[in-house]
Amino acid sequence: MNLADIALLSGAGLAAGTVNAIAGGGSLITFPALIATGLSPVAANVTNSVSVFPGYVASVYGSRMDLSELPRRTVAGIVPTSVVAAALGCVLLLITPARAFDLVVPFLVLAAATTLAFQDRLRKLVGNPRDMSPSRRTLSLHAMVFAGSLYGGYFGAALGVMLVAALGLVLDQSMARISALKNVVSAIAGLVTVCVFALFGPVEWVDVLVVAPTAMLGGYVGARLARRLPSAVLKWLIVAFGTGVGLILLYRALT
Repeated sequence: MNLADIALLSGAGLAAGTVNAIAGGGSLITFPALIATGLSPVAANVTNSVSVFPGYVASVYGSRMDLSELPRRTVAGIVPTSVVAAALGCVLLLITPARAFDLVVPFLVLAAATTLAFQDRLRKLVGNPRDMSPSRRTLSLHAMVFAGSLYGGYFGAALGVMLVAALGLVLDQSMARISALKNVVSAIAGLVTVCVFALFGPVEWVDVLVVAPTAMLGGYVGARLARRLPSAVLKWLIVAFGTGVGLILLYRALT
């Protein structure tokens, strides 16, 4: 690895950590950067998953004030669901062809961005979270976390966009608190991928040592920035970024 590669990966890690904390989709920055340094797509994918994990942890720390305002039972209760789903996603990545899923992912991301954009109207159709029974709200929350973590274990690009859109439909909380919970789910899924890929995936640890520190710094900065943004601004920033990510993924899948 030369100095140009180190500079590229360090900058990509910083940008990805910041973007992941605010909206999600930072993997679209680090993944191409890793490929540009000479890694194969599979090696770049698993190396990227391990590299951005410290950024997720920093995001959780940076959003700790918003997390403290959520019920502890809600935060703790999603942990087993996220762990199981992320592990299944990792297994799918290691044993199944990626092509079919790659064609579906862009539409999932675009659907998530659209869901977030029209969240208020959709709530009128599916019901406002505050009007749901406790059991239905809990079941819906776990279903959303399971689906998001499964996707996060498999690939994870724009996971944050999908989680914010999904969690916003079942939680009657501010955008900052939903984003904070999104950081927790992302960190849990990230930890599972680190454990699985460290044992069974072709991780390039030198690249991890370059990307991870700057991803951690970016994650903390991004989480603090997200907390300062008004809910409406944060929402439309995530919508805009999610739409862009979805279009990029669609272009890559079709070319």
